[in-house]
Amino acid sequence: MDGLDLVLRGGTVVTSSDTTRCDVGVRDGRIVVLGSDLPAGARVIDASGLLVLPGGIDSHVHIAQPSGPEVVQADDFQSGTLSAAFGGNTTILPFALQQRGQALRDAVRDYHALADGQCYVDYGFHLIVSDPTDQLLGQDLPALVQDGYTSFKVFMTYEDLRLDDLQILRVMAVAREQGALVMVHAENFDAIRYLTETLEAAGKTAPFFHGPSRPIAVEREATHRAISLAELVDVPIMIVHVSGRDSMEQIRWAQSRGMQIYGETCPQYLVLTEADMGRIHGEGAEMEGAKFVCSPPPRDEASQQACWEGLQTGVFQLFSSDHCPFRFRDTAGKLNLKGRSSFRWVPNGIPGVETRLPILFSEGVAKGRISLNRFVALTATNHARMYGLYPRKGTIAVGSDADLVLWDPERRVTISQSLMHHGADYTPYEGLEVTGWPVTTIVRGQVVIEDGVLRGAPGQGKFLVRGLSEHARPHAPAAF
Repeated sequence: MDGLDLVLRGGTVVTSSDTTRCDVGVRDGRIVVLGSDLPAGARVIDASGLLVLPGGIDSHVHIAQPSGPEVVQADDFQSGTLSAAFGGNTTILPFALQQRGQALRDAVRDYHALADGQCYVDYGFHLIVSDPTDQLLGQDLPALVQDGYTSFKVFMTYEDLRLDDLQILRVMAVAREQGALVMVHAENFDAIRYLTETLEAAGKTAPFFHGPSRPIAVEREATHRAISLAELVDVPIMIVHVSGRDSMEQIRWAQSRGMQIYGETCPQYLVLTEADMGRIHGEGAEMEGAKFVCSPPPRDEASQQACWEGLQTGVFQLFSSDHCPFRFRDTAGKLNLKGRSSFRWVPNGIPGVETRLPILFSEGVAKGRISLNRFVALTATNHARMYGLYPRKGTIAVGSDADLVLWDPERRVTISQSLMHHGADYTPYEGLEVTGWPVTTIVRGQVVIEDGVLRGAPGQGKFLVRGLSEHARPHAPAAF
């Protein structure tokens, strides 16, 4: 075939269902041919000895998001998407957060202003609904779904974000009517508030006590309640960042009853534990555990094993980073003045978009826990299917965007902050040795990272208008 812009030659092409040795031909940003001995294009990249994977899709990242008074996230869209590209991702789906009293369309406009012309990889926006007024539910949200913002998130905790059950039901009803997918952060706000007050009264304020303030029961109860609310409305939902067995079993129970309940887990629940929040050595001494504070918190080794079971058996459809970076040595970050006084005020979140794929590949594929095809499904294909991007994204097929990653399955790397490209000043995975590493990242046929060297520029990444998810359709017509 003549007139190819790019040919990847001699690699092993992997999708969620197949593995084959073939060349990949690209024209005008799309894959146009898969075959052997393709003629040379304008450019040829030798992929011999490498895996050719669909570009990673990280569908759960927080970038440039308001995080409370005097607290600032560490990544803007330029640094966040640069980090994503170096981590083998070609698409991210961050959140456009509606603050209380703000019109949802204004929130979306503000995030576009922050992202436009700044991104190295493609991006779309989920919507965070924090103020479900009649105007939002009746007009703004349905219109935004029609405009391609086909998923939104609700919180069951955090003072400025949480919705009560009635509000959640109303948001779910709009999702059902419009064919959108609801993501749920499932933790019980009142239980967390009670436990936090009790711990603080006892003088237990160090970062370690973030875990005891949000125990497994808090997540389990909220997960069960979210599922029950979804059952009332008969709407599919995604339970995000599941941390262990109890919540996973709630999802499995719902799935066994035929309900369309989906689950997601993250790297921190596979390789970190609650003990990390108790670290008191190194920089920051008694506050070092703040580096690992996220919600839900990391649990224990039994919970890690449970999350692996969920990834292996299909309880979890997605593996995302929940990238939410703050600087550690910064008064606007983890070590803000109030954060030093109590775990309650330590910003929740850790960086992870750049390390998501290497961690799952190393701990999953290299150690025989999951297959290479399952890896692709969990990190790319299922995200595209779940959030209205398939088959444009998430696979290697004729007609799909040429979002491709060349992966060295044998390369051994020790994760270190010195290798990272995010805006944070640390990685929670410092010192973790991994096998398998992304070496070249291609977005719509344009080389962004080549052999570990930046070749792209801000603005190469484009905003994605997303379709309705095939997984967001209820099984039956509305009962009333």
